[in-house]
Amino acid sequence: MSDREEIRTQLELAGIDFLLAQFVDIHGTAKVKMVPRSALDDMIDTGAGFAGAAVWGVGQGPSSHDMLARIDLDTFTPLPWKPNTARFAADLFVDGESYPFCARTNLKRVLAEAKQLGYCFNVGMEPEHFLVTKNGDGSISPWNPDDVDSLAKPCYDFRSMAPAMDYLQELTTALNQLGWGVYQTDHEDGNGQYEINFDYQDALVTADRITFFKMATSQIAKKYGAIATHMPKPFADRTGSGLHVHFHLADAETGECVFEDKSDRRGLGCSELAYHFIGGVLQHAPALCAVTSPTVNCYKRLQLGSGLYSSRSGYTWTPAFISYGDNNRTQMIRTAGPGHFEDRTVSAGCNPYLALAAYLAAGLDGIKNKIDPGEPNLGNLYEKSLSEIQETGTQILPQSLWEAISALRNDSVIQNALGVIADEFIELKIREWETYDGQVTQWEIDEYLTFF
Repeated sequence: MSDREEIRTQLELAGIDFLLAQFVDIHGTAKVKMVPRSALDDMIDTGAGFAGAAVWGVGQGPSSHDMLARIDLDTFTPLPWKPNTARFAADLFVDGESYPFCARTNLKRVLAEAKQLGYCFNVGMEPEHFLVTKNGDGSISPWNPDDVDSLAKPCYDFRSMAPAMDYLQELTTALNQLGWGVYQTDHEDGNGQYEINFDYQDALVTADRITFFKMATSQIAKKYGAIATHMPKPFADRTGSGLHVHFHLADAETGECVFEDKSDRRGLGCSELAYHFIGGVLQHAPALCAVTSPTVNCYKRLQLGSGLYSSRSGYTWTPAFISYGDNNRTQMIRTAGPGHFEDRTVSAGCNPYLALAAYLAAGLDGIKNKIDPGEPNLGNLYEKSLSEIQETGTQILPQSLWEAISALRNDSVIQNALGVIADEFIELKIREWETYDGQVTQWEIDEYLTFF
């Protein structure tokens, strides 16, 4: 735990003149106030003031009392692109009391409940994102300065990645100077799409880092003439961007993973506790999907049937089956190693604080009620027809935001994981769906104008 005098010394040694007090709105979008270094004590004790009604989904109206963002000293993060400035993640307070509409505070609440049960939730998230440019007509194209990133299967391709190496190396170096432990970077399956992998941490630290990662990509990409977008599906014919979640529970006292068991009768090296956790996730998956894939655009990547093969590369790599299996990327949850799971359905567009709170709550409900996930799927689900999959009892994830929100409205476990944020989240997402559903698209004009 950092104290203010240690931080004061670090700020002076690093030449930091300005601080960003940063929180997120209901969408996970970073919100900040900038203050001079001399205001450090005030940022710790009182906080930066915000008018909550100016921010999406924080439960305030124009007559509400100020929200105050009090910085967490453990999140001291110098900005690589602005060396005289540092960011601190903050928790919201109103009238001197911790504010439950704060997504970060809400995640801390769910993590505390897990700790009371003897567990900590360790998470690594893999942020896929695109670099794009805007065309004169307002459309977008993959960032492609050397006109070489045009392969149908560009994943891992050297020539496709080469123009982005300066961007990726600058980003990697900056994050490693912050101690993140970036261990690999690659060109992903879509043209202009990249992924950075860094070490797992406690869920709160990981959510803070994902928020900062989005801030960093947006600023560093500008230097190279690109827009960094974490939109889940910016191109209809290319793979979408996920925020794949790698996770396990650990003993809160010893830090040892409690998901691993070499004597596992299913052969995956996982404990009964781990299977119960997975059972909870699968049981609550339809409602959970509303939080982990919270925009209308997210459901352009959670497709079935021909949608699984709609990418130029041949696969979308995003299964929509509510299933788990071995080291098998056609499942919602794959067992990447003994006691190590990865959920591939989580969207780049999610609020990481809300998503991880809901995910943990679903898994803990599975442990509490000893929910059996059934036997693992070991085959290629992409090769099976929808009817064949349904005959096995395997369910599918919601295929629209409306379907997911409908599931959330009937799931008390996931609603409780969001706390007081749940009602506002549901209301906001219903409005988003209704606005989207009321649009008349160019496709409809082209298809139906003279059809009848």
